[in-house]
Amino acid sequence: MAQAFKHFKTITHHRHKVIANCFRAGILWRGLLHDLSKYSPTEFIPGAKHYLGDRSPNEGEREDYGYSKAWMHHKGRNRHHFEYWTDYSPVTKKMEGVPMPKKFLIEMFCDRVAASKIYNGKNYKDSTPLEYFLNGRQRRGALIHPKTSDELEMLLRMLAEKGEKETFKYIRKMRKNNVKG
Repeated sequence: MAQAFKHFKTITHHRHKVIANCFRAGILWRGLLHDLSKYSPTEFIPGAKHYLGDRSPNEGEREDYGYSKAWMHHKGRNRHHFEYWTDYSPVTKKMEGVPMPKKFLIEMFCDRVAASKIYNGKNYKDSTPLEYFLNGRQRRGALIHPKTSDELEMLLRMLAEKGEKETFKYIRKMRKNNVKG
């Protein structure tokens, strides 16, 4: 029962940080809809059972079973994950990333910043989300479209170099200029 409460507290705290980031980015509606599937039994029960506190419970589920049903459910319902935006390529005959619409790319940025703050606590720096992104480059491979990867990396670099205020200002301006997506 304690694990379930800790998991609920963590996902709710994370969600509230994403909502705040999405508000700052000018996509409040995406923030309000963010990660609602984490409260479904399919995701919440494994999340509570495998609660780790300092990283995703999906990692604990993978350690136990070799895969995470909760993650497979989550990525298939939440368009702010680049894994949602994969399809079979008729050219290469492999699964590959397709470009993410801007509003979901921005939500992904907001999500990564919030997750970095939750999992790193007082050790968080504005460079932390970029470091995590760069460390995962090899694992992502072709599952993220190069355009999406470049756009996310640009926002994360801006965050690392110029901070949140300037980065969210840039994102709002980008949205105001009616960039498609």
